Amino acid sequence: MIGCQCDVCRSGDSRDKRLRSSVLVQYQGLNILVDAGPDFRAQMLREDVRHLDAILLTHGHKDHTGGLDDVRSFNLLEGHPINIYCESQVETSLRREYAYAFAEPRYPGSPEWQVHPILPGVPFTLHSNTWEDCLHWESGCGYYRTPADEKEKAAHPETAVVIPIRGWHDRYKKLSVMGYRFGPIAYMTDLALIEDDELEKLKGVEVVTVNCVKRAPHLSHFSLDEAIGFFHRVGAPRSYLTHLSHLLPAHAALDAELSVQGIRVAYDGLRVEIK
Repeated sequence: MIGCQCDVCRSGDSRDKRLRSSVLVQYQGLNILVDAGPDFRAQMLREDVRHLDAILLTHGHKDHTGGLDDVRSFNLLEGHPINIYCESQVETSLRREYAYAFAEPRYPGSPEWQVHPILPGVPFTLHSNTWEDCLHWESGCGYYRTPADEKEKAAHPETAVVIPIRGWHDRYKKLSVMGYRFGPIAYMTDLALIEDDELEKLKGVEVVTVNCVKRAPHLSHFSLDEAIGFFHRVGAPRSYLTHLSHLLPAHAALDAELSVQGIRVAYDGLRVEIK
């Protein structure tokens, strides 16, 4: 937290450097990012990410969408727009917050996105971004597009089915937030409430992640006890806590406390593999 001098914020343990929550999922041959907050650029550089097929957004808050302008680097290097998948209200938010990225005529160098709307409870199929238009840079004018190259599409036939899982960012069901299941993996964040029928969609996952910002009850996030209860109800062999604030103990202490219950504390740069 900016300006804070608490033990967590001043910790020398790299696992306590808690940037905005995001996850890169390599699934069915695709590189899929969930959320691109203001730390997106630093995270991509740190992990040496050179390719993205899609970005899935959980909701429209800036700590989850504030880095989307930086997809411009991928546009330039790969010559394709980035696929973005989100609910309709999130697209509305993007059109407001990033009006220049949707305006016509386009401002030269604006991020190039291909937005795909998704619906709660309706599985959707991801594909390689090489299936999208080819981008050609013309100095002083910006990009112009041509149809996707059929040979390039044929070289990247990978697709992946994703199951969206709806939760709520508040206890009054005013703001929905979307989690995603990728086969044996499920990633949820910013939950304050999730209903039983949505929990059913998590049955059989091997790895599940959910949010918590502090021990005590919170208007828009799980408390620690609520997150633990969520993990017990899902019953995944591996459970990870994310979206941590400095109001929770430092990583080493919190991980030691929760690991006896089969819960681990996620940290920036953590890698989880499933065979």
